[in-house]
Order: sequence, then C-alpha cells, then structure tokens
Amino acid sequence: MPVSLPPLSAIRAFEAASRHLSFTKAGEELGMTQAAISYQIRLLEDRLGYAVFIRKTRRIELTENGRQLSGRVIEAFATLRTAFEEVGEKNAGQLVVSSNTTFAVNWLANRLVHFQMQNPDIAVRILPYGPGASPEFDSADIVVSACKRPPKDWISNEIVKADFSPMLSPALAASIGGVTSPEDILRLPMVDPQDPWWGIWFRAAGFGDVDLSGRPNSRMGSQALEANRAIAGQGVAILTPYFCKTALETGQLQQPFDLTARIEEESWYLSYPPTKRNNRKVRLFRDWVFAELKRDGMPVPAPAPETAA
Repeated sequence: MPVSLPPLSAIRAFEAASRHLSFTKAGEELGMTQAAISYQIRLLEDRLGYAVFIRKTRRIELTENGRQLSGRVIEAFATLRTAFEEVGEKNAGQLVVSSNTTFAVNWLANRLVHFQMQNPDIAVRILPYGPGASPEFDSADIVVSACKRPPKDWISNEIVKADFSPMLSPALAASIGGVTSPEDILRLPMVDPQDPWWGIWFRAAGFGDVDLSGRPNSRMGSQALEANRAIAGQGVAILTPYFCKTALETGQLQQPFDLTARIEEESWYLSYPPTKRNNRKVRLFRDWVFAELKRDGMPVPAPAPETAA
C-alpha cells in the first residue's frame, strides 16, 4: 500500500528551508513569514514522527533524517520546475487554432503569413475540422466555429455573419446566355441542392418553396469545397460572399444577384476559454483577426475585457 505524503505546503516549506538553511530566507522565497515556515516544518515533523531540523541560536541545521530527505526533495522539486518550464515555453510559443474548413482555407491560408511576420516567436498550428466534425474546444487555444456556438462559459465574438447568395463561374453562366433571373439558376446544375440555404434564398427572392428534391445530391458540407466546384464550372453554389471575395474580384466566380439571405443565429465565431483571457498569444491573434476584418470593411466586435476571469 503506498505511503501517503505529508501536506504539499509542508514539503514545499521544507524544500526551501533545507536549501537556504534558514526559515527567514525560505519565507522570503515563498512569500510567507518566518513563523509560517516554522509552523509548516512542525507539521511535517509531527507527520513524519521525527525531526528534520536542529534549531540552534540564530541558525538551523539538518538532522541526519533531514539530510537524507533534503537531497531527494530538492531534486524532485527541480524536476517539477523543469517540467513546468519546458511545457510553459512550448505553450508560450505555439498557438493552436481549431478552425472550420471554410475559414481555414478561404481566409486564414491567405493571410496567416502576415501574422507570423508580425509575431515570429509564435508558431501557429491550425486544426481544420470538416463536415460532420466538431471544433477542438478541449485542446485548442482559439476556436473559429461556423454556425456552432461556443460553450456558454467561453469568451465569444461573432466575426462573420453567415449570409449567402448563388454564385457560379462565368463560363457556366455563358452556357445559357447569362443568369439574369432566379429562374435561370434552375436551368443549371447545382452544387449541393439539398442545402437548406437554397430554399431560404429562393423564398427571399419571392419564389416561395422551390422543389429541388429531384436533383442529384452532391453534399460537400464545406463552402471551401463547394466554391472550388463552382469555379470549375460544375454547378451553381450557394456561398457567403465574404469568403469568396478573391474569386469574385478575379472573375473566377460571379454573384448574379445582390440579394443575400441569412439565418439569424448562424455566424462564424472566434472564441476562447476564460482561462486564456489574458494569454498573450491569444490576445495577439484575436486582435490581428479583428484588424484584418476591419481592413476588409467588416464590422469588428469589441475585444472582451482582459481582467481575470
């Protein structure tokens, strides 16, 4: 049966006092009074059943038992300090971001180099999650989730609203002489016709319920993948304009109608746990994302207060 350890506070006081051979200096190191250190040592000795220090006038000495314990305890605490330092240094230099595939591919991939140039001491590790998967809320420093709210106790910022509109390649539009009315979309193949966004957009366009059930289903589950299919001319996709900005500007995609629709509760969220509120790398990444959004003319949320959670 394992021997139970004395209280950690008493072991900690003994470790410091045995290094300094002084209750006063041990107290200064640990932020305790000389009397508090002496009390912890008494607790330790009572628990052990033998003395670890000989008290002399204005000084202390280790007993034989105290000397045997001292070397092992000092070594154990040194090992603990090294372990915490190594893990701390690793965590301080690496930022883990769990991101929805669309945000990772259509936003982060094109911009991350700028963050890394500004913060060369931080290595960013992206954990993209795709269709059917969930964000890495348990293991990431920051999560960018799509249409999936973060845990209630997390610090959360809505960064992009999930509005949507049909988009297609110029070549596909030209194949029917151009797309000038919503009816024209129904003359073309569609990427993911079972996406509920289609029905919402057609109703917003004044068409009521449009039956798309007979069309071949091609569920991609990711706007990044759906946009690539649309660029390749394989169909009309229902996409968020902000994430297709480059493709629209370069003419790879067309957005035939200004009309966009949205589901009020669906957005992209940047979030992190309260324990990381004051974490330097988290704050730097969050503020950089906000600055990029502002540069794009997007509404920018106010950062959460940096006081301790």
